[in-house]
Amino acid sequence: MSDMRLKVAIAQCVEGFALDVAFEAGSGVTGIIGPSGAGKSMTLGAIAGLSRPQSGRIVLGENVFVDTAQGTFIPPERRRVGYVFQEARLFPHLSVAENLDYGARRRGTASGMSRMEVIDLLGIAPLLDRRPHRLSGGEAQRVAIGRALLAAPQLLLMDEPLSSLDIRRRREIMPFIEALHRRLDLPTLFVSHNIDEIVRLADRVVVLHGGHVAASGGVAEVLNRLDVQSLILGEDGGAADPATIIEARVARRDEAYHLTELDIGGATLTVAELPLETGAPVRLRLHARDVALATERPSGLSIQNVIEAQIASIRPAGTSQLDVELSVGTNLRLYARITHRAAARLQLTPGRPVWALVKSVALASDTNESAHSL
Repeated sequence: MSDMRLKVAIAQCVEGFALDVAFEAGSGVTGIIGPSGAGKSMTLGAIAGLSRPQSGRIVLGENVFVDTAQGTFIPPERRRVGYVFQEARLFPHLSVAENLDYGARRRGTASGMSRMEVIDLLGIAPLLDRRPHRLSGGEAQRVAIGRALLAAPQLLLMDEPLSSLDIRRRREIMPFIEALHRRLDLPTLFVSHNIDEIVRLADRVVVLHGGHVAASGGVAEVLNRLDVQSLILGEDGGAADPATIIEARVARRDEAYHLTELDIGGATLTVAELPLETGAPVRLRLHARDVALATERPSGLSIQNVIEAQIASIRPAGTSQLDVELSVGTNLRLYARITHRAAARLQLTPGRPVWALVKSVALASDTNESAHSL
């Protein structure tokens, strides 16, 4: 199934909103992100066959779903597309087991994961006899994912499956979605308006804004762009502090103090202990508000992450603050948000060497807490 590649190039106008998007997605998770009203759900609906584009093509592998020039439109039930909605949409009169069986009946003779594989992967064995009204939001979404998988899809669409859950339920279900990512070899589109979800789950990202593709590519490559961050955050994006997504690897585990050292390319970050082996990849999101600056190497601090850097640029961030772009090593860029007064007192100028004090780091792979302070 690894040769399955989704190609989308469509135009569609509904109630005055014009969607005109073109992108491709291979195996793994492609995150689709953008502010409300960007066209994310509309795009998924067209791919699933729930709406009909006015022009364009949608192709999965050798299967042409839509080709308006040829008059081709394959109905949704024949597309072998699994769709997980914002709400679980389970049949209330059926048990969990019966909801799963419904998905299995839709697969026909197609091969795919077995019923037990899906149940084990999603940890839903204790739920099989329950009815949907006795499930938590996270449990219901796991069952909905299982039902979609048992239909043996060649493409999985997930339309903000975490948006209706509180923080605790999101943390509960996230490891299961990550396990799904590792287990499956099929294109998956994961729609979200939450940058942290995309950073944690996606292999690549497509940014939608105003019905168009504003950017696409690797997660760090795209989401490190300040213009993209502002687009995603909406009109108040300029007030939010910028963040840097860092592709790191586990360099060493300090078991005596329950710490993990991460190689971020030109520097090392120490975080609370991670259950990962040396060399394992880790994706970080470091906010400007969590970085302080010093013009001399500090000592006698509880903060252990002190990184040698150089000021690359300084730009205004509102009436009282500045964003300082820092160069670390050859390729890494970090940001620090400080006040105008602090910049004046420290006499900060582009090119000046400084030390960045990292107060906390958001770990995209962490299943317990969203940030580590050291």
